[in-house]
Amino acid sequence: MVTISVPITPKQEKFIKELVKSGRAANKAHAVRLGIDALAEDEVYLSLRRSLQDAKEGRVFYGDPRELIKKF
Repeated sequence: MVTISVPITPKQEKFIKELVKSGRAANKAHAVRLGIDALAEDEVYLSLRRSLQDAKEGRVFYGDPRELIKKF
């Protein structure tokens, strides 16, 4: 696992501490990883919504949907 150092705001630090205190995250690093995973999941859903909109507008792209699932 790679370690990175990222400056955060006091508001973000407070939120992370609350996640840990409530038990939703095991520790600060886990809380940050949860956030990154949530953002990655949002990106997948955004991509799917764009694809549906393209299909509705007649812009159809061919590919293997299983490849998108692998990214998720």
